[in-house]
Amino acid sequence: MRISRLARGAVALAIVAAGVLAIQSPAAAAPSFQLPFPCGQTWTGDSNDSSAHVSWEIDFNRGSTAYADENDTVLASAAGTVDVATNQGSINGYGNLIVIDHGGGYYSYYAHLTTMAVVIGQSVLRGQVIGGVGNTSKPGNGISPHLHYEVRYPDRSQSHIIKSVFNGVTFPYTRGSVTSNNCATPYDPREVCGAGYNNIDSVKLGSAGTTNLLWSSSAGQNCVVTLKFANVGSATATSAFLEPQGSTRTTDSGNFSYYAGPVKRTAPGCVKWGGSTGGSSYTSGFEHCG
Repeated sequence: MRISRLARGAVALAIVAAGVLAIQSPAAAAPSFQLPFPCGQTWTGDSNDSSAHVSWEIDFNRGSTAYADENDTVLASAAGTVDVATNQGSINGYGNLIVIDHGGGYYSYYAHLTTMAVVIGQSVLRGQVIGGVGNTSKPGNGISPHLHYEVRYPDRSQSHIIKSVFNGVTFPYTRGSVTSNNCATPYDPREVCGAGYNNIDSVKLGSAGTTNLLWSSSAGQNCVVTLKFANVGSATATSAFLEPQGSTRTTDSGNFSYYAGPVKRTAPGCVKWGGSTGGSSYTSGFEHCG
């Protein structure tokens, strides 16, 4: 499988008449990448003083203090399949790392996450929650929370990091502020659930939306929000539910324009959760225990 991806991502060479240079072009068009943060948020990126010190990667922050961005929502910058979702701190310093394979040889990297809301092999939509901004890294490597972001092409080699493009515009290296147009939904699940809730799981509902599970350690509660990505602004059947193991289910269901929920329940043990929109639905098993 890796060989076929490399073949698709290889640079096409057109050898013309003697004395004329070879023409190089990508074998596949790049995905329509958006900033990996919720709609309307403005983040400042820096590639000069970044944690990995490699050309074209970006470290993002937006807060005025060192820990202001911790747990802020991170979104998939384009649709694809999760290729990596694991802690790699002792291996390469990326800490909790998610890599999304977008096809055609393009990969996006999201490092130092405090939480990961997706798993390896999961298909994700552009704009879907994948985790939270954090400072996970190598043991003893004291870094402040930020999102380390990269795009690689035509494979996952570190020497193949390329310039990031958001909403059709190349990031203004080495430093610049960018406002997110990752606007499949205008809502951030953390803002819908309220202060103290952090993203821990997210599942797409076809192409019509996502259902998201959040947790507040201070409140001892889970929260479920189903966000619409299709028919946004029009009232259509949408639902969200949460069921602590050994207890009854609580559901928010109706014709909603933007989202269902938030559904909050105290959950000291395992929970079953999910939602529906656009004719697609998801129901988990009992999970996220303790």
